[in-house]
Amino acid sequence: MIVKSLDHLNSISVKISKKLEKGDCIFLIGEIGVGKTTFTRYLINNLQKQKGLKETEVLSPTFNLLYEYEIKNLKIMHYDLYRIKNVEELDHLGIFSDRLDTIKVIEWPDLIKIPLKNKLEIHLDYSQHENERNIKFVGFKKWANLEDEV
Repeated sequence: MIVKSLDHLNSISVKISKKLEKGDCIFLIGEIGVGKTTFTRYLINNLQKQKGLKETEVLSPTFNLLYEYEIKNLKIMHYDLYRIKNVEELDHLGIFSDRLDTIKVIEWPDLIKIPLKNKLEIHLDYSQHENERNIKFVGFKKWANLEDEV
């Protein structure tokens, strides 16, 4: 599927945000600059709007590794694992050892090998046209028809 614009990417994030539940995990896969953090910003801001909250700034946690967002009864954990180089470093973060009632959004999840039943992978790739992106969804049953819905 081709994402034609930032507005289109935002509309995709709206559809996904309406299906999210505590315990879900989104893996964002793609090259640097392809739109992983932009997608996350839209997703978090849409959840804030849905809950009647003011939109906050959503930054890339590349250097912090993690930013947390409290959205009423939801907690979003936004990880960027770009700088994590081995499984030992990943294990020290304890991403899956605590807070099962959160929603986790993880950029650069390559080192994560734990099978997760509640995972949605979003693959973003550059397209032939500068402002477009190819997007592919891989996930469990709840996400099965996502490409048809967006």
